[in-house]
Amino acid sequence: MPRIKIDLPERFIFATEVPITINLINYRNHLDNAALLALVAEAEARFFASLGYGDFNIEGAGVIVADAAVQYRAEAFHGEIMVIEMAAGDFNPYGCDLLWRLTDKASGREVARGKHGIVFFDYAARQRVEAPAVFIAKVGG
Repeated sequence: MPRIKIDLPERFIFATEVPITINLINYRNHLDNAALLALVAEAEARFFASLGYGDFNIEGAGVIVADAAVQYRAEAFHGEIMVIEMAAGDFNPYGCDLLWRLTDKASGREVARGKHGIVFFDYAARQRVEAPAVFIAKVGG
């Protein structure tokens, strides 16, 4: 079976630091794979906030995750600080990919990389909407 391969951009437009707390550790004593997605969700919220958006209201549109891919590179452990970098790419009329990378702050070890395909959504009408041009311009699309 072919493995997932995620190509990252040369430059990320956002970075944040998140600690690995004990509740994120599994019985194998490393970062749980489901907890990794929670860390990325936190970074995504911070990414949107850094662009001036709150409560996932992006120029009047909501956001839903249409798909996700993860490529694990190394273990992460309790007490480590993860640097999570984000960028946007692969734009289409209704959304884009949010590409991300987790690295250990102290060692620079890459822990994981991935992408979330996002679609802009009108929650009241329960339907997708066009990607806001202002957002696309802010993230370099």
